[in-house]
Amino acid sequence: MQCVTDRARPENGFCRQQVAALDGGARSWALRSSPLPEIPPSRGVSAGLTVLGPGRAVIEDGGGDEPERTWFTADAGRSWRAVERRAVGTTPLIPAGAVLATECLPPSPGPTQECARERIVVISPEDGRRRALARPPRLGDLPQPAAVAEPDGSWWVSGRDPVSGRDALAFSRDGGRSWTLSRLPSPPAVTGLPRLWAVHVAVGPDAVYAAELGELEGGEPVKNPMRALHRSLDGGRTWTRMWTTGPAAEPRTVTGLPVPGPAGRVTVYGERSPYESADGGRTFRQAAAGTSWIRRTGIGLLREGDRCRYATTRDGVRWSEFTLACEDRGPTGG
Repeated sequence: MQCVTDRARPENGFCRQQVAALDGGARSWALRSSPLPEIPPSRGVSAGLTVLGPGRAVIEDGGGDEPERTWFTADAGRSWRAVERRAVGTTPLIPAGAVLATECLPPSPGPTQECARERIVVISPEDGRRRALARPPRLGDLPQPAAVAEPDGSWWVSGRDPVSGRDALAFSRDGGRSWTLSRLPSPPAVTGLPRLWAVHVAVGPDAVYAAELGELEGGEPVKNPMRALHRSLDGGRTWTRMWTTGPAAEPRTVTGLPVPGPAGRVTVYGERSPYESADGGRTFRQAAAGTSWIRRTGIGLLREGDRCRYATTRDGVRWSEFTLACEDRGPTGG
């Protein structure tokens, strides 16, 4: 974001959004224009950037006082065109480079109401449009898909088994044409508290890990509570609950995905510190101070720490660090 201010006439100030792109073979990131409108310096931004493959991405404006809008680029941000925000038609499979999301089904909720029923949609890398997945997994009214595929090509969705009512996962290894349902050995439900917020899945070299998020019973309240960590040694068909979170022992939180490594190694990044395990999540030790957010991308797991500083890993052990092109320019006089 680049802002221009006028101390004599503050109403003349504005902020302009930009995007950073790294072209193939380039040594550094390049700043390019964004289709987002200029905004006053005092106004926040609720837009998000979603990468759909080399040179392809969408920017979605959260709306606020304005209608929600979406733009698509196929040339690494050199040009943008507006696309329809609502899903149009269906797709039988999830193509390479696509991203999964959800869309609220009618009737739409009011300003202070949550969506009661959602469907899974596929954001296409060809045109940036959303299309409903023709054969989604049956996981209740509020399925929560992982945005991108895991390294083995599998897609994951968490939710509630409509038959048993238990917390469950579904995974597909054929691009969303078919799904396998697997139930989690979840901790007992806590009276008056929701059983499940979400399940964050990460596929590692020799195991799949699932971090279950939800309110904790007892102990200090936290923002990103992890109720349990599960491990699967058969690709997600069956699970063992390795860690059940209590009122004191760490880790009690997870910021994004667990980071699986080889031979039973797994790291959970919490709100205050990362915690490492060498036995599949049965026991943990504090690794270091500080915190990071972990998410899956097309180039591996991405670790976001301090502003503009990132790192990626493919094996959960070795990290490649880099600095993004988001220099702090600060306000300028006008």
